[in-house]
Amino acid sequence: METTPAVDPARYREVIGSFATGVAIVTAHGDAGPAGLTTNAVTSLSLDPLLLLVAFDNGSRTLPVVEQVGRFAVNVLRAGQEETARLFASKVIAEEKFNAVTHTVAHGVPVLDEALAWIACDLQSLTPAGDHTIGIGRVTHLSADDGQDAGNDPLLFFRGGFGRMASR
Repeated sequence: METTPAVDPARYREVIGSFATGVAIVTAHGDAGPAGLTTNAVTSLSLDPLLLLVAFDNGSRTLPVVEQVGRFAVNVLRAGQEETARLFASKVIAEEKFNAVTHTVAHGVPVLDEALAWIACDLQSLTPAGDHTIGIGRVTHLSADDGQDAGNDPLLFFRGGFGRMASR
C-alpha cells in the first residue's frame, strides 16, 4: 500500500481557507458566568432530528463550560461585526468580551442582540478529533433576522480574512 506524502499543516490551512464559511460566536452560560468563542467550524448536521455540529478548539475556555452545562448557542454574525469576531477569538477574559456586546440569556444561553441569527442547542455528544472536539447539539430554539436590507448579509471568512457577500 502506498503511503501519502505528508501534507504541511500551514499549506493545508491555506488551501482549506479557499472554502468560504460563515462566522459565528458559540456561547454558553456556566457557574462563573458567560463564555464564548469565535468559530467558522459550524454546520447543520441533520434535519431529523435537528442537529448542529460545532468544532471546539481543545484549548478553548468555552469548551469546559459547554461540558458543564450541556447547552450552547451559535450566534451567526452579520457583515460589519468583524471587531466582535476578533474580540471573541482573543484571549480576553469572558467578562470583558460580554461587557463589550449587548446580549440576553435566552433558553439558558447567551444570545448576542446584534447577531444575524442564533440557534440554541442541548449538547448531545462530544468527540475528540485531533486538536479539536466535535460537539453535536440538538436544536431547541432559534431565531433569525429575516429582513431583506443590506444589513442582513452574513460575515464571511475566506483565505484568512473577513469578507462580505456581493450584493444580491
